[in-house]
Amino acid sequence: MPYQNPVVRSAAVIAMHMVDLADAIDLARAEALWASQPRPASVRSKLNSTPSKAVAFGVPPLRLSLEPMVIELDGISHTAQVWARLYEFGTVAFSIQVPVTGCDWASFSRRVDAVDNLLGPEAEHPVWAHLAQQLKTALGQAMSRLSTTMLSEDYLLGIVHAFEQPVHVATMHETIDLVPLLSGEQRPLSMQARHDLLQQRFSWYADDLVILTWDRAFIYEPRGDSDVVDILEVANAQLLEMRFYDELLDVELPRMYDLVEAAHRANTPKGSRHFAALARKLYTLVAEVTEITEKVDNALQVTEDVYLARVYTAALDLFKVHHVSSAVDRKLAIIRDTYNTLYEEASGKRGELMELAIIALIVVEILIAIVRH
Repeated sequence: MPYQNPVVRSAAVIAMHMVDLADAIDLARAEALWASQPRPASVRSKLNSTPSKAVAFGVPPLRLSLEPMVIELDGISHTAQVWARLYEFGTVAFSIQVPVTGCDWASFSRRVDAVDNLLGPEAEHPVWAHLAQQLKTALGQAMSRLSTTMLSEDYLLGIVHAFEQPVHVATMHETIDLVPLLSGEQRPLSMQARHDLLQQRFSWYADDLVILTWDRAFIYEPRGDSDVVDILEVANAQLLEMRFYDELLDVELPRMYDLVEAAHRANTPKGSRHFAALARKLYTLVAEVTEITEKVDNALQVTEDVYLARVYTAALDLFKVHHVSSAVDRKLAIIRDTYNTLYEEASGKRGELMELAIIALIVVEILIAIVRH
């Protein structure tokens, strides 16, 4: 059966760009700094349609409205809304929303691709660096230890709020060709690839639908709720932050091995100090990373809302957040074991020094006794 090509009456395309700007952000101070400048108001985020007891942010991020921007897609200028959401663990999620009205489905799918081509990870558009610098300049005083790596994650959302004619959600994936939008591919895909792309489908009401993939999602939401969008942003922010600490520990582990080897080679009476100093450094690293990763893990707390819990869990699994988190935990365990070993060696070195000191005192006493007699 040929696919339908319904007219999209109201829709939007959102390009998300998550970047690690700092080790941490003081959200209260950032909010005060933003309010002191001639800029649009800020707001501490919450989920719109979900009771706070069911789903809530661990520490509500700070949402800032930025100046709208004009972008050109296929020779047509569009005014896009821009905002940023700041998380206490140092991640900032930028979003650029392009409105879409009065076009058929095929054109909407091409519009999603056009936004990706302009603002996606392969495009390297300077707008993201400009927005990041804008926030650094305005809120740098609220950010501790600005990042130099600028690690990032991108995600693309195609959101339809209304079709001209009713479309049945239960059979939408069979009557409308959603695969080009979800894959970004124009060539026909295999049946297996199509099946895999459409596998992560979620609906709560009879007229809403969410389909997730690794780097894109399609959302049909006639009520205009943004909770699913917020959920996907949090999951991407968590992935980014876990990647940051995974890469940080990848750098720290070889450095730790070199320091341990150097401490062993420095077989001097002060060896215990070397071991103790290195142990303290490793303990500090473990404590800092553990504290931040716990904040990342608790960024969003889902308890009673079954639907959002399913979407959130599926996003975390799809983005392999737990896989990266487990890698961070394994590396932290290696550092903890090394810390314990160094602490024991430092204690042993101190014990050896005490024994030598006691032996030296005994020898001195014997020599004094011999001299006196």
